[in-house]
Order: sequence, then structure tokens, then C-alpha cells
Amino acid sequence: MAALSIAFEAPDNVRGACPSQASIIDLVHLARQTMGDKALELDVLQMFARQARSALQELSSDNVDTVIASAHRLKGTAASVGASRVLSAITAYEADIADAGKRAAVGAAVIEAENFILKLCR
Repeated sequence: MAALSIAFEAPDNVRGACPSQASIIDLVHLARQTMGDKALELDVLQMFARQARSALQELSSDNVDTVIASAHRLKGTAASVGASRVLSAITAYEADIADAGKRAAVGAAVIEAENFILKLCR
């Protein structure tokens, strides 16, 4: 009986705050990256939005090398700010850059992230 009460007194949570995969931007991850500096968080998010918009334009390029490099950069920046939906969409697109539907999904995820960032900046 004692083991049962111990199991329910302290939940096993060794990883700390869990990232929110459902959120457009994982604010817990971002806070860790910026050491909780809210002004820095907004600066980083605004920079991400600009870079993501630029990457979208480059993904439309006829040059395959440009598309691959841009997709990889967007993947890295999305991971760094915790933009999980953008990261998921660009990862899928990176696996098949000829798929226009996957490129459209990246565009939708970036626009969704941009709108989320704009709301945070108000």
C-alpha cells in the first residue's frame, strides 16, 4: 500500500516542462533558448518570421540547389525557435522537394507562425 501512495505523490517528470507540440511556437523551448528574456524572445521570433518569409520565396526557385539550401536553413531556424508545425512541414518537403502539396503545406505553416508571432508582438 505504501508503494501505491508514493507512486501518486510525486509524478515522474525528469524532463521538466514538456514542449507543446500542439502549439504553433513552443514557448517553453523558446524561453529556454533565450534564458527567459522576453524582449529577446520577440526579437528572435521576428527574425524567424523574416527568414521564413525569405525562405518561402527561395523555395519557389527553379534552382534545385537553392531550394535544398533554403529548405535546410528553414528547418534549422524552425527547430531553434520551436516552430514545430513549420519544422514538420519543411521536413516532409525536404524529403520530396518535387511535391507542390508539401511546399504549400510549408507556406501555410509559415503563415500560421507569422500570424502567431504578430499576435504576440501586440
